[in-house]
Amino acid sequence: MTNLTAIEVELLRNGLTSICDEMYVALMRSAYSTNIKERKDHSTAIFDVRGRVIVQGESLPLHLASMLGLVEVVLERVGPENLQPGDMFISNDPFVGRGSHLPDVALVAPVFYGDQLVFFVADIAHHADIGGMAPGSMAGGMTEIYQEGLRIPPIRLMREGEIVEDVFDLILLNVRVPEERRGDYLAQVAANRLGERRLHELFRRWSVEQLREGADALVHAVARRMRAGIAGLPDGKYSFADIMDDDGMGTENIPVRVRIVVEGEEILFDFSGSAAQVQGNINISYAGLQASALFALKVLVDPDGPTNHGMLDPVRIVAEPGSITNAVFPAATAARAQTCQRVIDVILGALSKAVPDRVIAASNGANGVSAFFGAGPDGRYYVYMETIGGGGGARAYKDGKDGVQVHTTNTSNLPVEALENEYPLLIERYELVPDSGGPGTWRGGCSLRRVYRPIGHTTIFSGQGERCISHPWGLFGGGEGGLASFSLDFDDGHRQSLPVKPMTVEISPDATVTAITPGAGGYGPPTGRTKADLENDLANGLFSAEYMKEHYSFEAAGGKSGDPGEESET
Repeated sequence: MTNLTAIEVELLRNGLTSICDEMYVALMRSAYSTNIKERKDHSTAIFDVRGRVIVQGESLPLHLASMLGLVEVVLERVGPENLQPGDMFISNDPFVGRGSHLPDVALVAPVFYGDQLVFFVADIAHHADIGGMAPGSMAGGMTEIYQEGLRIPPIRLMREGEIVEDVFDLILLNVRVPEERRGDYLAQVAANRLGERRLHELFRRWSVEQLREGADALVHAVARRMRAGIAGLPDGKYSFADIMDDDGMGTENIPVRVRIVVEGEEILFDFSGSAAQVQGNINISYAGLQASALFALKVLVDPDGPTNHGMLDPVRIVAEPGSITNAVFPAATAARAQTCQRVIDVILGALSKAVPDRVIAASNGANGVSAFFGAGPDGRYYVYMETIGGGGGARAYKDGKDGVQVHTTNTSNLPVEALENEYPLLIERYELVPDSGGPGTWRGGCSLRRVYRPIGHTTIFSGQGERCISHPWGLFGGGEGGLASFSLDFDDGHRQSLPVKPMTVEISPDATVTAITPGAGGYGPPTGRTKADLENDLANGLFSAEYMKEHYSFEAAGGKSGDPGEESET
């Protein structure tokens, strides 16, 4: 029982959250790579001495997976008695460090109040390369974690405030473009040091006892909010299944299944019956599954509440070890976000029966990756990696968003100006794809097309995608969203389709790579869409006249057949 008042607990939460947010901005502004400073593919958090996340800053929901067990592992491997002020640990391994994939590298530092350990500050950033067999470390065709890059268990990167140069040299020797990687790592170090300084300022106003009591109160408060939110769901058993297109190694139509049991204030997510872990790199570690399930639940029952370890209190997650949703060593996991998106799809699909007004239709369900590596005309090597958004699922009251990152991959689409300023690449087209949003009373969001051309050199391209075979589904009569694709287009007019999980392909200056992301599903029957909305869709170029006629029986010139605006009898 805490002696702090509710107001004091809220003041402490805001103080800690402010520190996290300042760390987040500091890392963004001091990083070297566009993936962090422009796309904001990073997160920050503060932990207590038990290894619980107390606050998480503005960040990516999936990064919670790479940090939930991080401090616990450090405490287990090192022991709290062996931690000193000025220490900082680095880790990225899904199996030893309880992360989710190797490019997400976490740094964590203990923070002392006098000689007492009180908190840990941590940040995590997706590095554009972590070594391995393919530039960008995210390509299809990787079949075990050893191929994906450098595995880093939780080890000291800093001791007594100084970088352990031997460790840093080892890391930088195993990555491409080490100068950029060095800058990103130092930005992470600086962000954690900033967090330490801000916590010491907080220590002037709060005692150790108050801080520990406040941390407990914050975790318990989030647990209470989650329990209250779950209690608002109808008790029952709900299930849903979907498929992954393929693993990039020949296994296709890979099932992902969930059974959800809501009982009072508690909820069970059971992924039994999902496919066994696959040879390709779309497997999820348990940490990734945990973060995905917590995200899906939170947006349905407590979207405005804070995020911390208390979210786990009323939740039980079951997945068979050795399955695609709970992979075991030495499974390849670099493209785990593809499957994490499908996990969220099946949870939303299952709970659409319970809370149809809160659930959206299937969004793009992918994490489309484009990565490029080469030496530009000036002879300097570069690695460029980005993920691209797609359609957002339609809602019970509104159209889906066009061209956005969805769910756990809450990053920005990189502006063309930033890309072309730093890399010898030209973006010839960057646009929404017409006819890619699923039809419905509320239409699904449209997808994106991005066309890349190397300037004055041959580049190596690798990519990752999903929903090139299995459409994003609609809800309650809404139609399917459009599919994803990669293609290689030559200036002589020849086009070569690429697998959606290609390994590596050489692209010369006389050719372009076209990446098209998936659209999203619609909500409600197309007959429910108003004439004004249909005319607006057509005028904005989001849908062609042929598409409107096929899916809505609507013709703008001279009237229409059918009667949009009236409810379907089915």
